[in-house]
Amino acid sequence: MAGRIIGALRRLNELGTQYYNAPYRAAIARAKRDEEDLFMLLVFSEMMGIPNPAAWSTLELQPLLMDRFHDWHTRMGMERSPLDHFRCC
Repeated sequence: MAGRIIGALRRLNELGTQYYNAPYRAAIARAKRDEEDLFMLLVFSEMMGIPNPAAWSTLELQPLLMDRFHDWHTRMGMERSPLDHFRCC
């Protein structure tokens, strides 16, 4: 009996959270995308000729982010890859 009540309360909490967050989903997704775009710029800025004081810290992240690089540069309005030595298109 107590397990059913706890399960129902958890489900009610989940529905309440979804109802409350629904109007803000687009704004949250946009803010998250903008933050990721800025992070990608920071990671790949040294490769594009922009001085980056954190280059040594971000160098090890580049292989992890290469699969998302194409989506990022097209979203930033660049038809082709801005990197001369890296072609993704």
